[in-house]
Amino acid sequence: MYKHFLKRVFDFIAATAGIVVLSLPMIVIAIAIKIDSPGPVFFKQKRVGKNKKYFNIVKFRTMRIDTPHDAPTHELSDPKKWITKVGGFLRKTSLDELPQLFNIWLGQMAVIGPRPALWNQYDLIEERDKYGANDVRPGLTGWAQINGRDELEIDVKAKLDGEYIEKMGLFFDIKCFFGTIFSVLKHDGVVEGGTGEMKKQEAREEEKQEETALK
Repeated sequence: MYKHFLKRVFDFIAATAGIVVLSLPMIVIAIAIKIDSPGPVFFKQKRVGKNKKYFNIVKFRTMRIDTPHDAPTHELSDPKKWITKVGGFLRKTSLDELPQLFNIWLGQMAVIGPRPALWNQYDLIEERDKYGANDVRPGLTGWAQINGRDELEIDVKAKLDGEYIEKMGLFFDIKCFFGTIFSVLKHDGVVEGGTGEMKKQEAREEEKQEETALK
C-alpha cells in the first residue's frame, strides 16, 4: 500500500509544501547565482529515472558554464576549479538540490530513494540492476546519502541502494529523511571529486606518512 500509492501521495504533498515554503529562499539563491557568475540560474541534466527511463533533473547551477556537461564531477581533473563561489556554498549545504522539488512534484522523483544516476554512469546503473534499485523512483536523498554520500564507491553505493529497496517503508523513509538533515548539518560525506575520493585522500595521507617516516 505504501510503496505503490501512499509514498507518491506523501511525495506530492511534501513537494507542494516545500515549493511554497521555500519559494523565497530559492529566489534569493537565484539572485545570488546571477550576481556571482554569468549563465543561467538552473542546471538541467539527463538522469536515469524509474525503470531506467530518462528525465531532466533540475538543480541550481553551481559550476561555470564551460564545465563539461555530462561528465560526473569525479571524472573532472580538478573539480574545484569549475565550481563558482556561490556554488561551493550551495553544494556544501545541499541547497543546490532544492529545485528537484519540482521533479518530485511532477512524479519523476521521490523524496527518498536512490539518487538518480547520470545517463552515462553505466557502471552504477549495472550494479543497481543487481538489487532492483533502477525499478523505483530516484530520490532527492536516500539511504546511501546518509551512509557516505560522495565518497562511496560504486559497488558500495549500489548495495546500500539495494538495502533501501528491501527496507522501503514509511518509517524507514522517515529515518532517511531525518538522517539526511543531520548529515547536511554536519557536512558528512561531501567530497569534491566524487566517488571514492575520500578513500583516495586517505591513501595519499598514508603515503605521505610513510615517506616522512622513512626520512
